[in-house]
Amino acid sequence: MSGWLDGPVLNVLQKGLNASNLRQQVLTNNVANIDTPNFKRSDVDFQAVLGAVLGEKSVALSMKQTSPKHIPGFADGGGSGIVTDHATSIRNDGNNVDVDREMSNVAENGLYYNSLTRTISSQLGLLRMVIK
Repeated sequence: MSGWLDGPVLNVLQKGLNASNLRQQVLTNNVANIDTPNFKRSDVDFQAVLGAVLGEKSVALSMKQTSPKHIPGFADGGGSGIVTDHATSIRNDGNNVDVDREMSNVAENGLYYNSLTRTISSQLGLLRMVIK
């Protein structure tokens, strides 16, 4: 019976919940440091995190800057999927956290998390129906 709960669908959904949880922690950290001078906001590259926990090797495409006027890419957070935005600065103290943007990202992440939990619930409901 435990094999039914370890199926590929539930495994992917669980990993998605873990990645959404990580993003929520990063976004919470951004909001908590809104008044910290020189703090740079971070976010989670969801595809990189999910691919890493599922064991997929990501193919990184290098960004080429042919002009110094090109916008640089984000610096990665050591392979964890967390990226820090060093390119922007909203305020004079060097902080680049915009509370409206962060709360929008929190709402988006909450909707994603809720959709995953509903999908898991329906998968377990199907399993419950088969058992009956």
